[in-house]
Amino acid sequence: MFFRRETPHQPSFAERIESLKKFGFAINVLSSGHAQVSRDGIGAIIEERPGQRPHVNKAGLLIGDEIGALVNGGYQMFWRTPAAKQVPAQATQLKLLHNFEEDLKEALGLPSLYNQGLGTTSDLHLYDRVEHRDEAPSPKPWDHKPAATP
Repeated sequence: MFFRRETPHQPSFAERIESLKKFGFAINVLSSGHAQVSRDGIGAIIEERPGQRPHVNKAGLLIGDEIGALVNGGYQMFWRTPAAKQVPAQATQLKLLHNFEEDLKEALGLPSLYNQGLGTTSDLHLYDRVEHRDEAPSPKPWDHKPAATP
């Protein structure tokens, strides 16, 4: 009757991807259910999840045809690609990344979390400057097994 509420329209993956153009994103459809979006040299891959909202893989700097993940070295931030190419991160790039992620979440209707809204988050933290520390055959304190009690 007149109290009937219409069910809200749930946009399809293709509709959500098309709506990104209004926010200035460039779209490259990789395959069915996967698309790469980019803007201002920052990119991310979006995956379709049936029955759910789309999943956004971590955004990063476009280096060639790869997306570099943000790595915190403790003393400096770096962009690292899957092919192990490493580039120092600049403050302007981090601001672009933050704006990219916030606009992408808004355009796709995804929740924006408070702690991520405060600033840029890193994918990987490498604070220890000692390379290959965990690969040595020496005993490690965290591998110590407690002595058996009689």
